[in-house]
Amino acid sequence: MASREREIGQGLAPTMSPVADHRPRTAAGSAPARVPGAATRGSGPMTRVRWAIVWMCFLGTSINYLDRANVSIAMPKIVEEFHISHTLEGLALGAFFWTYALFQLPAGHLIDRFGARIMYTFAVVWWSVFTALTAVANSFGSLFGYRLGLGVGESAAYPANAKVVSMWFPRRERALATSIYDSGARFGTAAALPLVAFLVAALGWRWSFVITGAIGILWAIGWALWYRDPRKHRGPSAEEVDYIEKGGARGADADEAAGAMRWRDLFRYRTVWGMMLGFFCLNFVIYFFITWFPTYLHDSRGFTLLKTGFYGVIPAIVAIFGGWLGGWVSDRLYRRTGDLNMARKTCLVGGMLFSSVIAISVVVPSAGIALALLSVSYASLTFAAASVWSLPADVSPTAGEVASIGGIQNFASNLAGVGSPLFVGALYDATGSFVVPLVVIGGFAVIGAIAYAVIVRRVEPLPVMTPRGNWAHAA
Repeated sequence: MASREREIGQGLAPTMSPVADHRPRTAAGSAPARVPGAATRGSGPMTRVRWAIVWMCFLGTSINYLDRANVSIAMPKIVEEFHISHTLEGLALGAFFWTYALFQLPAGHLIDRFGARIMYTFAVVWWSVFTALTAVANSFGSLFGYRLGLGVGESAAYPANAKVVSMWFPRRERALATSIYDSGARFGTAAALPLVAFLVAALGWRWSFVITGAIGILWAIGWALWYRDPRKHRGPSAEEVDYIEKGGARGADADEAAGAMRWRDLFRYRTVWGMMLGFFCLNFVIYFFITWFPTYLHDSRGFTLLKTGFYGVIPAIVAIFGGWLGGWVSDRLYRRTGDLNMARKTCLVGGMLFSSVIAISVVVPSAGIALALLSVSYASLTFAAASVWSLPADVSPTAGEVASIGGIQNFASNLAGVGSPLFVGALYDATGSFVVPLVVIGGFAVIGAIAYAVIVRRVEPLPVMTPRGNWAHAA
């Protein structure tokens, strides 16, 4: 399997830029076989539609995180109006993750079955409606309920992104493409701070949810009208589709036909369990930035609401570039060595280890130094995350399990989304400080590094589980 990967990787000219002219070295006139429903296309110049596709996924992810982070910025006003404790505040912040984590499992399976176009559209409309409904909350109970509904819809976003990239990108570009859509999480979080802070200050916290919900509806309409799988999309040239498929994308008919495994058999792989534990630890750290970070700046560092909105975006902006760097390094290592296992694990383990500096940031006296260390921690997490979300396509036995594996690892990771906000809130109430919770969070980063280094043995396509329970390598 590894030698097969090297042959594919070495047969394609390396590139330093995601917009370079990637021309496959194939016989003149070669083109993908025609399939029912395929778009008619000519043999014109090489197109780059795949990069427009992934930037559309970036926008979808940005909206996803804008709609989940907006409550963190509005929370001081909500707490003041509803008169709730820090523990209930943490429960409200974590409510989203209860359903978000649980619905990862069916979401991934449904995306593999019905496709990313239908399921992504449905999911964004769903979560946008619940975002807007938050504006009519009048108690802790109703706020909690609307956040549960939000999590149901948002559960499909990352498995859908993973499915799209697996079909539209060759293996040698997969991590960089992944880092682009994943950076939408940081962009959405960063945009939420000044945007929602402004809306809350100008219009009140209720209108902030109505406006951010409307943004998602507009994206869903655009996605439904424009997105298609590579062979059915009218945008890419025959040369681009050929380049995508010959480079190891997971959407070719032969590979799809092999994907007849039972969903529950995916839990029999040690690699899948290692991915679940590693991503759980990564998210245990990263959701501090999504939920409690504004409160930390306000309470522990004395930042005002507007100052929080200004300075609080710095770690998220640095994290965007950290994610892009992680994707570029991972793909670059693979192109240079042909060793996918080494390329992915170097970024996974290194990124998780560096993110543990979050434990130091909480004890330094200077707010500026603390912000710098938190920026390093966040960027290290996103450096690793580019390879985390490349793994479903890298290890999936066939193309038919990419979104399912993505949903499974994201289910485990977002159990941390349930526990992390509540854990921080409870310890903050008990100790009156963020020191103990952030030191423990730093320890989770180290555990995540060990999971990717040891439990995930090799990053390569897993053997197929046959209906009789035997193992066979995918074709």
